[in-house]
Order: sequence, then C-alpha cells, then structure tokens
Amino acid sequence: MPDTSTAIRSAYDAVAHLYADLFTDVLKSFPLERALLSAFAELVGPGARVADLGCGPGHLTAHLSALGLSAFGVDLSPTMISIARAANPDLEFTEGSMARLDLPDAGLAGILAFYSVIHTPPAELPPVLAEFHRVLEPGGHLMLGFFAGDDPEPQAFDHKVVTAYRWSPTTLLALLRASGFTDVAEVVREPQVGERFRQAQLLVRKPATP
Repeated sequence: MPDTSTAIRSAYDAVAHLYADLFTDVLKSFPLERALLSAFAELVGPGARVADLGCGPGHLTAHLSALGLSAFGVDLSPTMISIARAANPDLEFTEGSMARLDLPDAGLAGILAFYSVIHTPPAELPPVLAEFHRVLEPGGHLMLGFFAGDDPEPQAFDHKVVTAYRWSPTTLLALLRASGFTDVAEVVREPQVGERFRQAQLLVRKPATP
C-alpha cells in the first residue's frame, strides 16, 4: 500500500514534535486504558517480547516496558522514531510498515496496536491483520484500540492528521476472527471531555497449537 503509507508517513512527520508534546503523558487521563494495558501485560507474561506497532513517540512502548515486558516500537514516521529513540534510549525503535513487518513468523508474545490501524483504508486492513497473526506465536495476544462507530460499515472522518476510520466493534471483530483470532475482551467507553467519539479496545488471541 505505497500511496497510503506515503501519505500517512508524511502527515505524521509534519506533526511529530507537536504530537509528542500533546500525547506523551496521555495515559494519565485514561485509567481504563491503563487497566487494560496492565491486563494485557499480565496475559502475555513477564519479560515477553511485545511489539508496539504505530508507536509514535514511544510513550506506550515505555509504558509496556515499565510493566515488565520486553517491548519495542515500530512506526512509519522516521521523525517519530527519532523522537522515541531520544526519549527512550534504552528501548528499541524501528521504522517500518505494519503491512510488511520485518519480523519472523511466531516471534512475538503480544502486539499493541493502539489507534494505529485507524488510518488504514478498510479494504487494506485484512492483510494487516493477517500480518499481525503471522508474527504472533500460538497463544499470543493482540490489543487493538480504535474509534468506535455504530454503522456496520467503517466510516471515514476528518482526523486532525490524516483521514481516519471509525469501526463498529462487531465489524472489526468479524475481520479479526476471519484472520484467525479468537475473542478475549471487548471494551467500549463513552467519550471524555475533548473527545469526539466513543473509544474501543479489542483484545484477541491467536489460538494455541493443539
């Protein structure tokens, strides 16, 4: 998806420093998300190798590391990666695409994709989810954050950085199941002050080998 990737990379490069200033401490305002990330860390296990895909300035990668995980970040934006490395010199950050991960099969215990697939056009999302499935080990977990919508079809909206999509949790779960994942948990919360939409988190699992 070269055209889409180029547009997303350029858009986030342009706002990377502002984004880092605004969102580095964002988890302080979101106790529910912090609780879900703690549950995710407990499920994958202490020291587990976990990828923060679409890591931006690396604040969530650092949070996962503080929770005891062997976390690293991947992002399309080289400027975001530069900021993440400067802020977290002890952690690993790599420029790359979620659609073509430079990772071996079944090498990860967990993936966090926190509002990082929201810019992926709906027709291009199934291959991305298949790539997530490929790099997760049997029994591995994926936590996916996104903007929730009520319409069965994904709805484009004017995100401040670049076009994004709201997904019905039911629709997105169906795509995840079709990619080989099984349900673990679904959480949808109402928007807080300053938020436009309901916020959703899906936790799914790659089935363990029988």
